[in-house]
Amino acid sequence: MLLSSIRTNSLGLGLFAILTAAAIALTQVWTAPRIEANRTAAATRALDEIIPPSAHDEPFFAHPLPIAAGSLGYEQETTAYQARLQGKVEAVILPVSAPDGYSGAIELVVGIWADGRLAGVRVLQHKETPGLGDKIETRKSDWIHSFAGLSLTAVPEQAWAVKKDGGQFDQFTGATITPRAIVHAVERALQYFNHQRAKLLSAEASKDG
Repeated sequence: MLLSSIRTNSLGLGLFAILTAAAIALTQVWTAPRIEANRTAAATRALDEIIPPSAHDEPFFAHPLPIAAGSLGYEQETTAYQARLQGKVEAVILPVSAPDGYSGAIELVVGIWADGRLAGVRVLQHKETPGLGDKIETRKSDWIHSFAGLSLTAVPEQAWAVKKDGGQFDQFTGATITPRAIVHAVERALQYFNHQRAKLLSAEASKDG
């Protein structure tokens, strides 16, 4: 009797586990397109803030550039985009991940003008502490705007750090790790741009969408 009860309970638990796993998988399948659509919409809004309409006459997503796995903080291949005006590449938008955020990776888009100056930086996704690390959002503070116009030539290498580390960028009261991660990620994006400038600015390099 006891053995039969144990078998019945085990079968019930096993069936419950299978049904739960199936439900989770189906939920992921159903919600994945919506999540991706939301991320694309967020990215589009961020790009519109970084690159003004006067600087491009084609959709950002029309000219994708593959970025190899291991670059810009991502373990998998990702995609950059060109902002073109009358066929000329005016700026490049790079996807960047700051893996050393306080609560995990912080996903950014970094816009860089053809001359190497930062057009702007925006945060797409993060898990930083509300009221502290979330000041990287434009709706919480203007801190992220401080990168616009800067470049590797305008800012000495040692200055690409928060003030606590001897650099020129402000940290937040009670939160240094988050801005430190952003500063390092933006510097890495500029370095990547410098190393890959010819490819990123080539009108023939992108896979036209």
